[in-house]
Amino acid sequence: MTRPAIPNFVHGSVKFRRRKWSNGAQSRRYIGVGGAVVALAVVVVGAAARQWWPDVVLVVGTVVVGVLVWRFGRGLGVGVVVVVAGLCQVPGLTQAPITSTDAYRYVWDGRVQLSGHSPYGYVPLDDRLAQLRDPVLFPGLSPDQRSGVTSIPDDPAQLPVDDARTRINRPGVPTIYPPVAEAYFTVVALFTPWSAGTLGLQLAAALIAIALTWLLAVQNPRWAALWGWSPIVALEASNAAHVDVLAALLITAAVVTAARRPKLAAVLLGAAGSVKLLPLLLLPAFRRHRPLVALGTFIASYLPHVLAVGALVLGFLPGYLNQEGFEDGSSRSAILALLLPPEARQVVAAVLALALAALAFHRARRDPLALTCCWLYGAALLIATPTYPWYGLPLIALAALASRPEWIAVPLASYLAYASFGHDTRQGLIHLAAAVVVAGALTIRHQLVAKSGLTAPPLPANTGERDESHRPRNLGRLR
Repeated sequence: MTRPAIPNFVHGSVKFRRRKWSNGAQSRRYIGVGGAVVALAVVVVGAAARQWWPDVVLVVGTVVVGVLVWRFGRGLGVGVVVVVAGLCQVPGLTQAPITSTDAYRYVWDGRVQLSGHSPYGYVPLDDRLAQLRDPVLFPGLSPDQRSGVTSIPDDPAQLPVDDARTRINRPGVPTIYPPVAEAYFTVVALFTPWSAGTLGLQLAAALIAIALTWLLAVQNPRWAALWGWSPIVALEASNAAHVDVLAALLITAAVVTAARRPKLAAVLLGAAGSVKLLPLLLLPAFRRHRPLVALGTFIASYLPHVLAVGALVLGFLPGYLNQEGFEDGSSRSAILALLLPPEARQVVAAVLALALAALAFHRARRDPLALTCCWLYGAALLIATPTYPWYGLPLIALAALASRPEWIAVPLASYLAYASFGHDTRQGLIHLAAAVVVAGALTIRHQLVAKSGLTAPPLPANTGERDESHRPRNLGRLR
């Protein structure tokens, strides 16, 4: 007895129901993953605000996000990644800056420039700017009171970092921030009421973080989630409002546009260097993309301020480098400090930096720009081991752009080392552990490539040619 034929429309309805169920299951999965990521952002910000093992919670949260991206990231759309990234920025906006007081200096610098003065020529405690004080920035010093400061101190490096009369750090010294950062502070200050304090900068940083998520997601949604969903970004963008997030956006834009518009990419890199000086370390990687234009952009950004204040344009930068141990190597290069005295480690660090620059210059012809920038920036952080972990924000963006998640171990190590400040051996071991993670991942990747028989890495999305490997092809179709 033969089975009766089932009409085609029945098969079609079954397929439709299966597809509908599959789409519904996928949507529920993405909602679950997105909810977990946002919950982690809430927990990380809350732990930081209450000082409940904040660095451990941050590290665990970042690792969990990485696992979620690795496990469920395939098939993510640009919209999902950007929306979840936006929600991750909300918790930080509910708290005043937690990890540092830098945002209060940003507010002050923008306010000073709007008043027609230069933050390179005045210090926050200067009585000549007393009319710019308010209870948010100066809870212990009103406009009618006098601080006794009317000029830049002869030796500002010897002044204490904090003053109980103000929330601004280093209030006895002029600013250290480069001109593009100062322009950013001024624009935000223009639209922010004094009573809002740092909220305007927090909103601006959150929007920049979301914009960078979109820029990365256009290249690869899965890896873009490493930036947009990162608890580090949630803490340092919308909460601490660190200007490093702007540097990360400009660096990423420079790398993405380099293949098609090299002059624009060079201008963007120069602008990034005029936000924070560290992006200038990437100049050797841009050897084919007009590095002189980048350097010229950086220098040109200083010219208006040189005309206004002359040599004062350096602000407190020399004193800052001295305080932070960059001049004598006393509290830098934590990995080298495990074996070398300060004088020797300073020389070795300089030699390693030059060697890395030469290697990047050499490899720039054959390797993807994003990859070269990623390892060059990350290696520079491992050599110098700066005190402040938010310096690693651009590295997270470059790791997402280059599809090298192991480099996120470097900023994570910085948080643990930041909490261990003063314990030199512990700091060195923490940074060394991050270097081991990176080296281990690099070794495993090379072994996998060798076993697969591949001779070159897949084409990245930032080389000027869009990756179409995920799209259906018409192979074998007759015309």
